[in-house]
Amino acid sequence: MTSEEKKQYTARVVQANRTELVVIIYELILDSVNEAEKAYNAGETEQGEEHVKKAQAYLTELIGSLDMQYEISANLRQLYRYVNEQLIHTIIRRKPVNFASVTQVLSGLMDSFAQIAKEDSSTPVMGGQQQVYAGLTYGKGTLTEYSTNGNGEWV
Repeated sequence: MTSEEKKQYTARVVQANRTELVVIIYELILDSVNEAEKAYNAGETEQGEEHVKKAQAYLTELIGSLDMQYEISANLRQLYRYVNEQLIHTIIRRKPVNFASVTQVLSGLMDSFAQIAKEDSSTPVMGGQQQVYAGLTYGKGTLTEYSTNGNGEWV
């Protein structure tokens, strides 16, 4: 992940409510899976494994946030377990295992949560934090300005 992508994710996380955070985590998992596939296909097995482990860490966060008093949480846990099994098989076999299926499952869930997020009017989880609107960085002979468009995207 580039430093610019990290800045964009950071800005979005600071302004996100619970549902939007779930969507962001799905995006992070999908990005990690895509990067892993690229690395494995390029013969960079160790780098691919690092990306798979990042995806697993994000997946673990989703699993830990499930509220098991709801039936849908049990269904989500089964889907997460399936995804994690494919990631484990990838590490063991040192090549992508069922990444198309993993991507399909995660994309479907992400799209569903994105629809729910549109209707979720709750406040940001980090509501007590200061919002970042603009920033400057100084370098020898340079000045770089960063700002957000209000949607957490750096422009």
